[in-house]
Amino acid sequence: MKLVVLTAAVSVVAAGCGSANQAGNAKDTNTGAATAVPAEAVTISLGLLPSIDAIPFIIAHEQGFDQKHHVNLDIQTFKSAKDRDVAFQAGKVDGLSADLVAISIYNEAGLDVKITSTTTGEFDLLTGNDEVKEVKDLKGKTVILSKNTSTQYTVAMMLKQAGLTEADITVTEVPQIPTRLELLKNHKADSAVLPEPFVTMGRTAGLRVLSSTHSAGINPFVLAFPQSAIDAKGQGIRDMYAAYDEAVDYMKTHDQSEYIDLIIKEVGYPDTLKNEIKVPEYLPANQVDVKEVEAAFAWAREKGLLTKTLSAEDVISDVQFKK
Repeated sequence: MKLVVLTAAVSVVAAGCGSANQAGNAKDTNTGAATAVPAEAVTISLGLLPSIDAIPFIIAHEQGFDQKHHVNLDIQTFKSAKDRDVAFQAGKVDGLSADLVAISIYNEAGLDVKITSTTTGEFDLLTGNDEVKEVKDLKGKTVILSKNTSTQYTVAMMLKQAGLTEADITVTEVPQIPTRLELLKNHKADSAVLPEPFVTMGRTAGLRVLSSTHSAGINPFVLAFPQSAIDAKGQGIRDMYAAYDEAVDYMKTHDQSEYIDLIIKEVGYPDTLKNEIKVPEYLPANQVDVKEVEAAFAWAREKGLLTKTLSAEDVISDVQFKK
């Protein structure tokens, strides 16, 4: 019954992020490192979406940093969050990239899922309406997003910062991300929430960015593991983060041209936008801010997504970072 509840719940979450491609078999990206995995290495399987927050993990494996730290990263990328969650429910992945709204839904469904760190993701709020110069100008305007997901949460926070509420806008629900972009380009709405690579695609088409999770200081993106995996593979998870941090250092000390093709392949940028891509300034892995969790959970309760008494401390793991 828990799985039935979770499947129904995550189908809502799935629409918010990673639904750019609907067909979704996992693909194994274990193609990089040539040396053999040490016998004592622990395998950590990660269910990731083809997004910018996956890149440090992929580079860590491609460059062999995982094996250097005695862990084997089994990275499985999924074309939709729904497919990723099905694999997670089936125990085919140890951990997964998620967001704070999804964490509330997982735990509401009875799964003891813990946040082990933040990740570097991004949602942008774009417009093609010349009358809309700032977020506050969206009052009375239409915004395309997916309801009851991290995209709606992001918009709610951006509106709050601009002195508005969700009641001040008209929401048009469109789960499919490519469709959101096309509607916005064709002036069927005033604004829309998009992730990469659709943000870059939109900007090259003349759309403007009103705000982003980065500029608004919002970071709902996290990496999560069930407590059972943390108990069984705690040292492996710590080794994974050592490899992650080395990948971040690698990107800081190497020209973007040395790994841009990998980003194009994994995130799904069109080759024609190669010169337009701006790789984020990744930071070493760190734990989520308690206030971020509390804000997301408060919003989830307002929407009826979270009814359990659940605090930030209940879902934050100290396997790598102290609370």
